[in-house]
Amino acid sequence: MAGKALLGNVTDSDLRLLRVFRAVVNCGGFSAAELELNINRSTISRHIKDLEIRLGVTLCRRGRGGFALTPEGEQVFASAMKIMAAMEEFQHDVDELHQRLTGPLSIALFDKTASNPACHISAAFAQFDRMAADVQPEIHVEPINAIERGVIEGRYQLGVIPDHRPSASLDYYPLFREQMYLYCARGHPLFNLDPLGITDGDIRRCRYVGIGYHSPNMEATRKLGLKRHATAHDQEAVAHLVLSGRYLGYLPEHYAEGFVSRGMMRPLLPELFQYICQFSAIVRRSPPPSRVVQTLLDAMVAVHDGGD
Repeated sequence: MAGKALLGNVTDSDLRLLRVFRAVVNCGGFSAAELELNINRSTISRHIKDLEIRLGVTLCRRGRGGFALTPEGEQVFASAMKIMAAMEEFQHDVDELHQRLTGPLSIALFDKTASNPACHISAAFAQFDRMAADVQPEIHVEPINAIERGVIEGRYQLGVIPDHRPSASLDYYPLFREQMYLYCARGHPLFNLDPLGITDGDIRRCRYVGIGYHSPNMEATRKLGLKRHATAHDQEAVAHLVLSGRYLGYLPEHYAEGFVSRGMMRPLLPELFQYICQFSAIVRRSPPPSRVVQTLLDAMVAVHDGGD
């Protein structure tokens, strides 16, 4: 787009356009954003066009290939998310002056925790809702690195992750633990073998799927000398590749239990190929948590009784 404009002061109209842009990106396109925004597609398109003119850049492309952000659009979106987070934090601060627990609250959780009997996040939400019924939680499920980055940048006010390497920008509050075992599935050469006949060498020669970002999984992979042949970015992806019968992979015991009970998976040498994840709630160290965030954080710590 020729002739880039200088933005000048950010107006209320700019913020409204940025909120429309955020919704379109989060929904993955104009059509999907109609329901979220409760406005028709042509109006959404006009708002995005107005924002592009205002900023002097092309934000996204629409066509047969689907919706996609331009490089400029990706940068504007990242900046817009920071603005929205700052605005919501300001709203929380003002509400606290009036001793009110209200407004939106963005929380990010690591995947496949709900079935863990040691995880009581749902009980924490119940307790929090009784104390702050006017707060509107917005829950995201993300990989560890995305949760950490989002909390540090202020896009999420609280996250729950497996501990792996601490950040100086975050405070950590232990919640619960998760037992991980190495699994194979029906159709894999090791599945029907006598457990006493399987050696660690047999396992290390098999194809293995590991998590592709820094995590307890990556640390265990290195420590136990496993070579990654496929990469996954969440537990569901690991499960699919294990169920193919072609790969071994680590899964939480509570998540794999359903597959094991149906005869679809089994753990291998559990006394050796296993590790434990400690899950913690994380919040940004500075500025300190708002009263709303602290209320939820206190509830999470209380229902988990110190992380045991």
